[in-house]
Amino acid sequence: MNRAWFVPVFALVVSLSVCAQNDAMAAKKEVHIKPYPGPAQATLDSWNDIGRKLIAMAEDFPEDKYGFKAAPTQRTFAEQLLHAAGANYYFTNLARGDKSKVDENPKYKSKAELVAFVKKSFADGAAAIKAKGDKGMSEVVVNPFAPEQTTIGDFANGIIEHDGEHYGQLVVYYRVAGMVPPESRPKK
Repeated sequence: MNRAWFVPVFALVVSLSVCAQNDAMAAKKEVHIKPYPGPAQATLDSWNDIGRKLIAMAEDFPEDKYGFKAAPTQRTFAEQLLHAAGANYYFTNLARGDKSKVDENPKYKSKAELVAFVKKSFADGAAAIKAKGDKGMSEVVVNPFAPEQTTIGDFANGIIEHDGEHYGQLVVYYRVAGMVPPESRPKK
């Protein structure tokens, strides 16, 4: 009697059994999908995340290196932070309806003063986002940098992206200075 048919049939039965078990296990695992938090909360989460990173750098970088430049033609470490935090007020003032002139390169006297300014700029922006809420994020305003309309939410995301660019530059400052940025250190 020829048993050559046994091996392929056995392999087929085992394959079908494994597939059925995998399908059963996948069905048992419920995937919890986090719901979309809404435009204000999504923007706030991004705002707070980049703020957390820049605040950590402001607090961490040694004060005696605040005058450090990665290249002679660039801003100092402190000037990078001040510029990013100062520019936050383009969004914050716009969202609050405040027509005050923005100083995106403010002066500081100490590391503590600079850290406090960076923290305040992100806290003020976060408060403006919360005050606007979901509906306010779609409010149409005039872009202060171009003769065009934009929404509060889109403008906030543009400032978040701007802060991200300066975060990336500050990472280079850390590396050129022979240091590891806080976000790149192993988590404890």
